[in-house]
Parts: sequence; structure tokens; C-alpha cells
Amino acid sequence: MNWERLDEGLKKHNIQKDIPYSAFDIYTKLLLEWNEKMNLTRITEPEEIQIKHFLDSLTPFLLPFIEEGSKVIDLGTGAGFPGVPMALVEPNLEMTLMDSLGKRIKFLQEVIDTLEMENTVAIHGRAEEMARKPEYREQYDICISRAVARLNVLAEYCLPFVKVGGYFIAMKAEDAKAEVKEAKKSIEILGGEIIEELEFELFDGETRNIIVVQKIKETKSTYPRGGGKPRKNPL
Repeated sequence: MNWERLDEGLKKHNIQKDIPYSAFDIYTKLLLEWNEKMNLTRITEPEEIQIKHFLDSLTPFLLPFIEEGSKVIDLGTGAGFPGVPMALVEPNLEMTLMDSLGKRIKFLQEVIDTLEMENTVAIHGRAEEMARKPEYREQYDICISRAVARLNVLAEYCLPFVKVGGYFIAMKAEDAKAEVKEAKKSIEILGGEIIEELEFELFDGETRNIIVVQKIKETKSTYPRGGGKPRKNPL
């Protein structure tokens, strides 16, 4: 694949990372092959994949919160975005990819095995169940999630995974101001505080937003609630 579009996008945002193009090539081929068998992505044109998946997945590096060696969980990772590109570009990250659909985890395990990603694991599980297990609860420096749910819902799923002093990073497409406003109460209840709101043009006029929440105190053991309550009745 010709990676000019990705290079152009990285230059536009001054994201200075060494890109493993051969690994990105293999990942793209696996994504498109598996996409014929199951619904992984609606974006199938190579140039669009470069921008809307790969460049978008690397935009969290615009902010200074993801340090070398950080323990990161990508919640609701889907086809592996943003976690796989981040882990390929920064092999020193400890990356956990979590998703509730077993088929997606099977795909991600093939990606991990094929690319020999020693820094990455894929786990099948639901956030409201996994966040109650001691091996996951408040164990991560970063919990990141891309376009999974509204912010007030997402905060209840994500913040229980973050250790005190760590960060929950929400990646959003369109204007996130309304979501930020409605989520402030829930974020406070869950032990977080919004410290950064970044709005920018990804490429060709497409808007993106990144909201950063710092974990300032432990999340009460009652959260996250089960039975779909975070979605049905957000805090």
C-alpha cells in the first residue's frame, strides 16, 4: 500500500512517530479479509483506512498523557482501533484490547500472533463484569475508548479500570461539548475530573474531539452497574 495519505496526515498534526508500514500493511490485509466474513468496519477503501482508522488512532499522541511504558486498556476495541496502531507505533506500551464480542477477539488474536505483538493481549469480556475483577480494576494508567457510547455512559465503563492518578481518554467524532456538559456529574461521582478537551480537524474537514479525564479518587465499588444500567439510566 502507498502510505502517502497517512504520512501527510502525520505531518499535518506533527505526530513524530516511526511507522511500521509493513505491519500496517499486514493488519490492513487481515482486516479486509476478515471483514468479508464478519462486520469489522464499513471503511474499506485503502486511503480512507489510512486516515479514518490509522491516523485517527494515533491522534491521542497529540497529548502528553501516554508515556513510555504506560499500561493501557482499549475498551470496546472492535477491530483494534485505536489500540493496535498505538501498540505497533509504541512497542513499549503494555496494551490490553477488550471487547464483548468473541469473534472480534479471535480476529485480534490473529493480528497479535501474525505481527508478533509481544506487548499486546486481547481479552473477551464485558466492561461491567471485567471491571469488578481485581486483576483489571484500577490497574491501568490509561483507559482509552473510541466512539463507543456517550461520554456519561462511557465514563462508568472506563473509569473503574483506571488507577488513581491515571487517565480515561475518550475519542469522539463530532462536537462533544454537549456530551461533556451532561457527563460532568457522572465523572465526578466515578472519581474523575475533566482536565483536557481537544477539538481539531483530522483531515479534509472532518472534526475530531479528545476528552481527557484524570482519576483523582477511587471509584466506589458499586460501579460499574450491571444489567445495562449505565446505558438505560446514566448517572
